[in-house]
Amino acid sequence: MVNINLQNRVAVVTGAGGTLCSEMARALAQQEIKVALIGRDMNKLVQVEEQIKAEGGTAISVSADVSDQQKVEEAQVLIKKELGICSILINGAGGNQPDAITTINEFEEQELDDGSADFRGFFNLDMEKFKSVIEVNTMGTVISSFVFGKDMARTKQGCIINIASMNSYRPLSRVAAYGIAKAGIANFTQWLAAYLAPANIRVNAIAPGFFLNERSKKLLLTPEGYSSRGANIIQHTPMGRFGEATELIGCMNWLINDEAAGFVTGTVIPIDGGFLASSGV
Repeated sequence: MVNINLQNRVAVVTGAGGTLCSEMARALAQQEIKVALIGRDMNKLVQVEEQIKAEGGTAISVSADVSDQQKVEEAQVLIKKELGICSILINGAGGNQPDAITTINEFEEQELDDGSADFRGFFNLDMEKFKSVIEVNTMGTVISSFVFGKDMARTKQGCIINIASMNSYRPLSRVAAYGIAKAGIANFTQWLAAYLAPANIRVNAIAPGFFLNERSKKLLLTPEGYSSRGANIIQHTPMGRFGEATELIGCMNWLINDEAAGFVTGTVIPIDGGFLASSGV
């Protein structure tokens, strides 16, 4: 089934209050696609909603934890009533937590003690926070696909875009929980694409390289410039800079277009300034 008319379609964007997904939501609305914004921080969602409406678009904000199936199902009922059946799903909810991130790159004897807020090795991470990072990134994508994918399967059309990461391709230092989750997103994208192909639902993932948001600015920048980690990333990025949220939009627009990308499913597409292409040597 070919469908290049994006008007009157409904998109659901999870994590829509964040830097990347808010940009994607605005770009969808600019194409006369009705957008449902899902996230936990209603204040951030409403800001995006107001921006969309100010530009003549249609959007609603729905507060929900995507790792909670009941909350996502309640959101789905509301969205269907207010906007219609979802045919585009952007699974962008996720992120990391400081207590699940080590402050060192390799084992040190000090971590066998209790550790502190300023020093975290693998052996003194908070395992509950570690688990929650995996749940919100991985199960948040699975549950949203499970809930909104049912209507797509009934109508025999739809497009799901998951948000992967550089961690989907290789483990990065310090962020083990996030890496586990994003590696799982890549695998789940391929599995779901093969599974839903008979229902005419395409499933792909976009893997952003290093883009700045409120959280990453604290890790990658200093008042003087780059932190040591930020400088290391730039050194390994051939284009020599961080990405801009608007630079994801071209790939998203291609993937949601049933004519331009009608034979594209099960892919994980890096938008990374050449990071994966560079060995650092």
